[in-house]
Amino acid sequence: MTHASTLERPATGNRPAPAPAPQQPVPVIRTEAQALEVAQAFAHSIAAGARQRDSEHRLPWREVEQFSQSGLWGITVPKEFGGAGVSTGTLTQAVSVIAAADGNFGHIPQNHYYSLEVLRVGGTHAQKTFFYDRVLRGERLGNALAETGHRDFKRRTQLLREPSGWFIQGAKFYCTGAIYAHWIPTLAVATEETGERAYLVFVPRTAPGVTITDDWDGFGQRVTGSGSVQFEHVHVEPEWVVPFTASFERPTTIGPFAQIIHAALDAGIGHGALQATLPFVRDHARPWIDSGVQSAAQDPLLLEQIGNVHVRLRAADALIARAALSVDAAQRTPNEDSVAAASVAVAQAKALSTSASLLASTKLFELAGTSATQAEHGLDRFWRNARTHTLHDPVRWKYHAVGNYVLNGVRPPRHGAI
Repeated sequence: MTHASTLERPATGNRPAPAPAPQQPVPVIRTEAQALEVAQAFAHSIAAGARQRDSEHRLPWREVEQFSQSGLWGITVPKEFGGAGVSTGTLTQAVSVIAAADGNFGHIPQNHYYSLEVLRVGGTHAQKTFFYDRVLRGERLGNALAETGHRDFKRRTQLLREPSGWFIQGAKFYCTGAIYAHWIPTLAVATEETGERAYLVFVPRTAPGVTITDDWDGFGQRVTGSGSVQFEHVHVEPEWVVPFTASFERPTTIGPFAQIIHAALDAGIGHGALQATLPFVRDHARPWIDSGVQSAAQDPLLLEQIGNVHVRLRAADALIARAALSVDAAQRTPNEDSVAAASVAVAQAKALSTSASLLASTKLFELAGTSATQAEHGLDRFWRNARTHTLHDPVRWKYHAVGNYVLNGVRPPRHGAI
């Protein structure tokens, strides 16, 4: 099913104006403990509606605005710019608890935090001051990174520097969160004397020439807003352009930071699946006839399987927490060794969080029984979300990166997918 709700706005002059900030003052979260407390409260508030939003393909506009008003969008803004500057461990815990409540919603902020990391690494002081302030006031960043079906630089989204100004021209897909955003950080290439160079361009969603279409029809992550964005000669200001290629020509944490959020998402979806499994087994499942027990909750083989899922999820949590410390260390002292160590630690966490999430969402049905597949329960969303999101960057290459590092001492490549 395709949902082609286009959000093109009329022109308001020759220069694009950023989308207005939220009307209500947004609280600024100050501490790590506060960030986790707010994330847990938000997760609790959205959990009840997760099944209905998924089954009806109802985009969570109200919940997105609620997330803005919570202050959670700004928790990674560095302290010197007025934010909490939370650790990677705190961020991943917040993401995981929200994804456990609603795997769809958990994906929406991922590229927001990723773009803020690109800004932290490659932006000027003036750019950081401007965008951090907007974020602390509740503005949201989406993304337009993936191209529509081709990798040829000459056909990729272009940053055009013309006598009349700078413009973006191209088309993107898998634009998670763009439909909800005030700004759409867009990966664009420019032809320069040294060759093709990539930039992350912060494009106002309301800019003339920007068209957002909710045409994501994957069977999972249905209401993440992961549709397409079209840029038709969209005017942008030079101050909104942040180097991207340059940020990978030296050791930076952009890649492992992006990937650890994906790992936290997968683990969170897995925890949500396990949390849905337990009451269904207690209240609805029947023990196997050969078990000799009166309830499924006493079935010894079922208990072994529940224990296995629980252990694997907790192991994934532990690897994510360990990797988060490596990312933090690399952020403080970025060099070849620290960034490689962070990338490998995150690859290990991503490998296990992928298998644990898929295991938990599959065992939900195996252990809860046939009645768990009935549409009224909506439990299929856990497997659909886990299967869809874990395809984000193939896990086989995570194992390759780990193996090549451990055996041959080869550092992982530096890009956003490792």
